[in-house]
Amino acid sequence: MSALLLDARLADCRRIFLRNYVLHANIGVHAHEKDGAQRIALNVDVFVPLALSTPRHDRIHEVVDYDFIRLAISQRVEQGHINLQETLIDDIARVLLAHPAVRAVRVSSEKSDVYDDVDAVGIEVMRFKENA
Repeated sequence: MSALLLDARLADCRRIFLRNYVLHANIGVHAHEKDGAQRIALNVDVFVPLALSTPRHDRIHEVVDYDFIRLAISQRVEQGHINLQETLIDDIARVLLAHPAVRAVRVSSEKSDVYDDVDAVGIEVMRFKENA
């Protein structure tokens, strides 16, 4: 993550993050994964220019509310079965980047119950707005 923060496009940004948002999702390509939900953890970083996220009057409408991040995740998961973690994180990244104030996002997904001898398996993506 530290190398990412050196990207010049993020130099004037505030990072809003959501750590280890654990929920149950219908996700997976294997037959046993299609029978029910499994536990996943999502981590998200949203980068917003300081000019668009520095409040002058200490009001929520002056910033990107992190409830927006959590809601985007839960709404995508509630849409139904997802085969791939890549699809899930790409969909979440797309919704977050659609916010007019967001310049970049990093989204990761982890499944912790796949292997007994591994803490988690997961996928991560970093995306910038095309005009960033």
